[in-house]
Amino acid sequence: MDSQQTLASWIKNSSNIVFFGGAGTSTESGIPDFRSAAGLYQTEQHSPYPPEVMLSRSFFMSSPDIFFDFYRSKMIHPDARPGGAHQLLAELERQGKLKAVITQNIDGLHQLAGSRKVLELHGSIHRNHCMDCSRYYGLEQLLEKTAVVPRCTECGGIIKPDVVLYEEALDQAVLMEAVEAIAAADLLMIGGTSLTVQPAASLITYFRGSHTVLLNGDPTPYDHQADLIITDRIGQVMEAVGQLL
Repeated sequence: MDSQQTLASWIKNSSNIVFFGGAGTSTESGIPDFRSAAGLYQTEQHSPYPPEVMLSRSFFMSSPDIFFDFYRSKMIHPDARPGGAHQLLAELERQGKLKAVITQNIDGLHQLAGSRKVLELHGSIHRNHCMDCSRYYGLEQLLEKTAVVPRCTECGGIIKPDVVLYEEALDQAVLMEAVEAIAAADLLMIGGTSLTVQPAASLITYFRGSHTVLLNGDPTPYDHQADLIITDRIGQVMEAVGQLL
């Protein structure tokens, strides 16, 4: 059997699948990966601030105008649509096979594809709250603001995206739920992630099931622990696997 047939066979024989994904899951939807050859670290070389500085809590607090200019132009992709990986995962959840998607992405494409159990380790661009009165704002409301720094219509406070910035901690409740999901899984699919961002990457060490599948174009620190490695484009692979199910 080739790798796609092997993965399809494992999916057929599994009843508790968990998917752990990163930026590569969404690159085929037109959202750039931070660390890829065409990612933000390369495209922003001429900026006076590197991306990890502009996306830090302290920079957000001190220079919200520069933060939001960068955030709106580089981090929000409202026209992006789910790819083959998002679609197959949503279908596997509908079938009752997939129990959770754990994602490092903030784009909301898994939910747009129809996934309901999505654990967002780094938050979401679709949720925003006033820092003073906690009023909720959706992405559309954030984008329609005429001022560079979005302000609450109720109290005038700054509206902050519910994304985890550098210098901020991950939500402990989401982390624990992710650990429990991975520990209970019988098949762990890992896709589109370099597995270098901690503490998120260390979550996969809680897996005790039958098979680990890595779908990533580049080597990762956990390759030696995988039962199957597929380096082709994840969206195309998942579409092909879906045809075999």
